[in-house]
Amino acid sequence: MKRELSLAHLTVISLPPPEMIRVASRTGYQSVGLRLIRVTPQSPGYPLMDDAVMLRETRAAMSETGIRVHDIEFVKLEPDLNVQSLDRFCATGAELGASRLIVAPYDPDLSRMADRFAEICALSASYGLGVVLEFFPWTVVPNLAEALALRKQAGSPENGGILVDALHFFRSGSSFSDLQGLNSAVLPFLHLCDGPAHGADDLEGRLREARAERLAPGEGVLPLHSLIAAMPAEIPVSLEVPLERMTAERGAEAVALHVSRAATRCLEVMECSSC
Repeated sequence: MKRELSLAHLTVISLPPPEMIRVASRTGYQSVGLRLIRVTPQSPGYPLMDDAVMLRETRAAMSETGIRVHDIEFVKLEPDLNVQSLDRFCATGAELGASRLIVAPYDPDLSRMADRFAEICALSASYGLGVVLEFFPWTVVPNLAEALALRKQAGSPENGGILVDALHFFRSGSSFSDLQGLNSAVLPFLHLCDGPAHGADDLEGRLREARAERLAPGEGVLPLHSLIAAMPAEIPVSLEVPLERMTAERGAEAVALHVSRAATRCLEVMECSSC
């Protein structure tokens, strides 16, 4: 069975949603993840919940191409977050047919963050959306075990899962044993990329690798086949592979095509090896 490939917005972050969707259609994807809330001052977000014109253009691009929206992002669970302020964000995700929204742990108070995660799950459920918590090695929830613990502290909401990103999984020293027994309700999709065996030691270098210069699947040495095999079978694969140098030299569409071809080869090799 062929995997659903989704184009994560960070891979082509310079493209607004309508253009991104058309690029995804031309380069081998079935869906996209849209960044509606910016992450850093240097990286754009596209607030479709506040831009009726671009929202219409996005829906038109979806209709033209058959590309669907898989997920929306990026909510930081920060100390001053007002969950109700996300109502229009969730409503827009539902209008676009998204399955899930992505949240990230940026509150030093784990108890408060667990409560906020539970609140976001409740709000999202009212719109038919799931929520995934993505862990990052440089945050207070640095690995898979800690992310699972926070989900449990939040009451293990039915629509609340964990997003495993291949780079963060290996850079954080997360264990394959922590994946055992987890189904697609807990691990609904995978962020796939590759990288060298070791990342930078300093925070600036780690952030640059994660946000600007990853490697396409199969072009590094991370044990991606082992990770994919340990995840629930046939879940969608979202390709989050920012390549700033290649984008500057060849353009975002060339990057999207390069990444989809590399991922397809990687997945085909894995399927053949298990035959």
